[in-house]
Amino acid sequence: MLFNRQTIFHYLSFLLVLATMPMFASCSSSQAANSQDVNDDILHVVATTGQIGDVVMQVADKRVKVDVLMGPGVDPHLFVASEGDVNRLQRADVIFYNGLFLEAQMASVLRQLGERKPTIAVAEQIDPELLLPWAAYSNAFDPHVWFDVTLWMRVVEVVRDALIEADAANADVYRANADAYLQELADLHAYVQQRASELPAEQRVLITAHDAFHYFGRAYGFEVRGLQGISTAAEAGAADVRDLANFIVERRIPAIFVETSVPVRTIEALQAAVAERGHTVAIGGELYSDALGDANSDGATYIGMVRHNIDTIVDGLKGER
Repeated sequence: MLFNRQTIFHYLSFLLVLATMPMFASCSSSQAANSQDVNDDILHVVATTGQIGDVVMQVADKRVKVDVLMGPGVDPHLFVASEGDVNRLQRADVIFYNGLFLEAQMASVLRQLGERKPTIAVAEQIDPELLLPWAAYSNAFDPHVWFDVTLWMRVVEVVRDALIEADAANADVYRANADAYLQELADLHAYVQQRASELPAEQRVLITAHDAFHYFGRAYGFEVRGLQGISTAAEAGAADVRDLANFIVERRIPAIFVETSVPVRTIEALQAAVAERGHTVAIGGELYSDALGDANSDGATYIGMVRHNIDTIVDGLKGER
C-alpha cells in the first residue's frame, strides 16, 4: 500500500503509543478498578467503528457499556489510536473490529489484545467465498462489507454469538434482540432493492471519492467507480482524475457523490476535469461511507445510513437533488 506523509507520521505516532502499552496498563490499573467498582456486572465492549458499535447496541440494548473509538466522519483507514483509546481497549471485556485491514494502523495492538481477551474481527468471520478481492493485494479482501445488507446480517450473528459467550446469563435477551434486528435488516435490504429498481440498468453507475461501494454494487446492480482505491491512504493522481473524467463524459453520467469521511476536494477536482471536457456533472449529494453520521443526522445509525445512501444515490442519478 502507498502511504502519504501524513499517514506515515500518524503511523509512527501509533507505534510510539503501542511501544508504551505496558506503561499505560500500569498507570491505568487503578482507573480500570474504579470503573469496575461502579458496576462490575456490566459487560464493557469497545467497537472500532460506528457501524459495529451500532450492531452491539442493537443486540445488547442496555446490558453492556459500549465505547466506539471512531466517531462521525472519521476515516478508519487513517485512524491512529491515542493513549486514551489504548486504555479503553485494555479495560474492555470484549473488542469488536472490522478487520480485513480496514483499521490498518491498529493491526498490531489488536493482535496483541487478542492474546488476552475476546477480540473479534467481525468481517473476517464471513465466508471468504462471499468476499470481494482487493485487486492490489493477493489473498486480501475488500473490507467494506457493510454496504451489502445481507453480509451485515452475518455480522449481527457474529456479535450475538460473541456476546452470548461472554455473558451467558443474558443469552435469551441477545438472541431475541438479534432476531428483531435481523428482521429490520431484511426489510432494509428489500427497501434498497426497491429503490435501486427505479433506475434503468444503464443508469446505475455510482462514482464516489474512493472504492468503498463494490459490495453495494454487487448486491444492488450498480457499476461502481472510485477516484481513490479501496484504502484512502493511497492518494488519487492526475492520471486517475483524467481517466475517470473521460469515463464520465463518455457515459454522460449526470451525478457523482462525495463522502462524509473523505475530503470533498477530490470530487471537486473530478467535477472540474469533467467540465473542461464540455460535460456538466452534478454533485448528487453526500454519502456515508466509512463512518456513521453524528447523532442528529440521517446516518446516526446503520439503518439510517443505508436508507440515506440509497435515497441520495437514486435521487441524484435521477436529477432530483
